[in-house]
Parts: sequence; C-alpha cells; structure tokens
Amino acid sequence: MSPPLFDPRVTPARPDLAAEFLRGRVQAERFVTGEAWQVVAAKAQLRRAPDAEAALETEALRGEAITVYDKAGDWRWVQLARDGYVGYLPADALGSPRAPTHRIAALRAHAYPDKNIKRPPRLALSLGALVDILRFDGDFAVTGDNLWIYARHIAPLDTYEPDFVAVAERFLEVPYLWGGRTSEGIDCSGLVQTALAAAGIAAPRDSDMMEAALGAPVPITADGTGLKRGDLIFWKGHVGVMRDANELLHANGWAMKAASEPLATARSRIEENNGGAVTAIRRL
Repeated sequence: MSPPLFDPRVTPARPDLAAEFLRGRVQAERFVTGEAWQVVAAKAQLRRAPDAEAALETEALRGEAITVYDKAGDWRWVQLARDGYVGYLPADALGSPRAPTHRIAALRAHAYPDKNIKRPPRLALSLGALVDILRFDGDFAVTGDNLWIYARHIAPLDTYEPDFVAVAERFLEVPYLWGGRTSEGIDCSGLVQTALAAAGIAAPRDSDMMEAALGAPVPITADGTGLKRGDLIFWKGHVGVMRDANELLHANGWAMKAASEPLATARSRIEENNGGAVTAIRRL
C-alpha cells in the first residue's frame, strides 16, 4: 500500500468532507471553505473523535484562531491556525474572533472580573494564551470582554523571550500529560513547542515533525560530547532540550513530569526500556 499523500494530523480531510483548498488533491464527498472562530475558554482539548473520552491530540489556548469545517453535536471539527493540527473541539470553548494584542507571559495568570485580586478569578490562562487588551488600569490590563489580568503577566505580541530554554525550565515539575501544553500538564513536544513559541520560533506539534523541520543536524556521539544549551535531542516519539552540555530537560512518562537529568542517564534508561537510541540532534 502506498503511503498517504498528506499527514492526516494536519490535513482537514475525511472521506465525507474536506477543506475547499484541498479540492483536486484529495477525495471527499464534499468540500467546504470553513468558518473563522477563536478559542474563548482558558484552554480547549483537541480530540481525535467527538467524544470527551477520545484520545487527546493537543490543546488550544485562549485566543488561538481556528477554522471550523463541520459540526457534530456539541463538537466542532477544526484545524488550528497555530500548527495546523486537525481534530474535534468542544463547541462551548469557541467564540467570535477578537484580534489579540498581547500574550500571557507568566506560567499561569488569573483573569479576574475586576481589579480586586480577592475576587474569584474567572479563568486561569496559560503561558502563550492570547488576549485582546483594550486599556490599562493601574497594575491591570483589561480585555475586550472585561477580564482583568495583572499587567506584568502579559507581553505585547511582537516581544519575545530571549532564551527559549529558560522558558522550558519554568515547566520543571509540571505533571506529564499526553497532548498537554499548559502548567496543568504537558508532554515532551508540547514543552518544546510552547517554549519555542515564547521566543518567537514556530514549531510543529509532534516530535517527528520537529525532527524533520527544526534546526540543523548535530553529530550523534556515544558520549554526547559537543552539545550546547538549546540543542534538541530526539528519539522515536520523544524530544528533549539540553540545558547545558550534559543536562537534558524533558517531559516524560517515566518521571510523569517535566524533569531534568543527565543526558547519559536518559539515553541509557530509554534504550533499556525499548525506546531505542537517539535518532537525531538538531541545533537551532
């Protein structure tokens, strides 16, 4: 059997329905243009099927743009603008688009109903979420839907973190969650993608996509010599980032959290547990 022409993870095409821009390139019963929407919940979990028990593929954060191609009860079949991922989001997490002006720069930021921090917050927004700020009032920034966010927890869209590894280090001890992208839970590629985005570097969602798309190759050596802070280390289905020449930071299912350990230790354990050898090292 010949391989598919398009990666189904990032191709909005099903046998019954596909995006209009794919007409003539894929087979489907009908083609639709899709509608522009936006995530209005703090986060929305993109699932493989329109079912809360279906596999979690990734998470979309508040303010992210999406295209809706189909409705399935309380679910919408969508494509994320950020990395092209396709799947099902809950309809109640979506709303009309607002042009974002800032991003959440803190690991987690509460959004209040007014400027009183003793009030219960309405939302807990994650690093990388996008917000539309209409005005500033003292220590607070006010969004278009009247959410009050501590102003030092946001940054303009055109400003970036100088060191993506320092961003990744802020997630140390965050629990591991397959498909996760927040401080509530994060996976290996979610950690790398989120940290890179804070530094203004776009990256695909999954580790195999990153291995193919990011940086330049670095020779793989048995003793791991020649590595630098920021080098990305890949295994089949896994990715981590070097904190320095020896220490690896990665969200992993063995520790069930984002953890730091010597690369040599990780390499030995992963190989002993049938995870294979390092497949690539990429330097940005």
